[in-house]
Amino acid sequence: MTSTRLALWWVDRYTRCVPEAARAQRRAEIPKAEAIIEEELRRFFRWHRSLALKPTITAFRGRIEGVAREELERHRGRFRREDQAALEALVKPAPELVNDSLKLSQSFTETVERRIAFLTAYQSARYARRYRALVEKIKDAEATKAPGQCALSEAVARYLFKLMAYKDEYEVARLYTDTSFVERIKATFDGDALRFEFHLAPPLLARRDKITGEPKKMSFGPWMLGAFRVLKKFKVLRGTPLDPFGYSAERRTERHLLAEYCDLLRKICENLTSANHHVAVELASLPEKIRGYGPVKQRNIAIVAAEEVALQEHFRAGATPFLKAAE
Repeated sequence: MTSTRLALWWVDRYTRCVPEAARAQRRAEIPKAEAIIEEELRRFFRWHRSLALKPTITAFRGRIEGVAREELERHRGRFRREDQAALEALVKPAPELVNDSLKLSQSFTETVERRIAFLTAYQSARYARRYRALVEKIKDAEATKAPGQCALSEAVARYLFKLMAYKDEYEVARLYTDTSFVERIKATFDGDALRFEFHLAPPLLARRDKITGEPKKMSFGPWMLGAFRVLKKFKVLRGTPLDPFGYSAERRTERHLLAEYCDLLRKICENLTSANHHVAVELASLPEKIRGYGPVKQRNIAIVAAEEVALQEHFRAGATPFLKAAE
């Protein structure tokens, strides 16, 4: 028979034996570990949200097709034999639409390349190169000053694109005249005599609501598609003194937001450290909160501006907001 000897050790006793310098080094690593965990959680929830939509749409679509099939079987006997083929065509499941813009990117590189292609169509190759240059500059700074991190690059790739691809009159015209838009409409609705009607609020024509002060939408017929085809060719005027839409308050605000964001990215590149990295991610992600149109958007811009001031203070101090609060 052998005996087993057990020993019980209190970990707290050994903290006295560890040099203070080593303990300080470990404490300094805490923000990095927290940033890694936060980044992985963010990526997980982003992936999880992407899975939620498609099953819901598929189930809803299947239910609708099932109801249509049931109704057909109930009333099939009322129709002539020569009409059966046409009835089957009515309840035949629609083919899956292949639309590259609805697919999720599988990597950071793919995300950037798709957005470069979009910005090239949106404005020009030169405009898209500006996007690439800023994203690569941030990526290099993050790799050098916060090794092993990627959340900042991902945030900039997403929100710089959002601010650069704001939806103005030229972009609305381009999207409506894109062949994929018309193809999706035809695949969704049956009939050869589809009629398009557009509800718009042109800045030079729309009247303002007497109560809300917001422009009221007007209805335009199918001829508007022809007008869109002409208008989209003038996208080269975007942001220039010759742009007739560029003088509106909303367009000036869009350009101002982009200029401020680019200036913010330059400051982040210059002052980024591993300690303030996740504050930089929060700063770079602020455009996510700028949503809506008109007065709603203006209110959100004011809220974001106040939040940016506080975050910039933490960024310059090199400490995160929650560490400050813990002290």
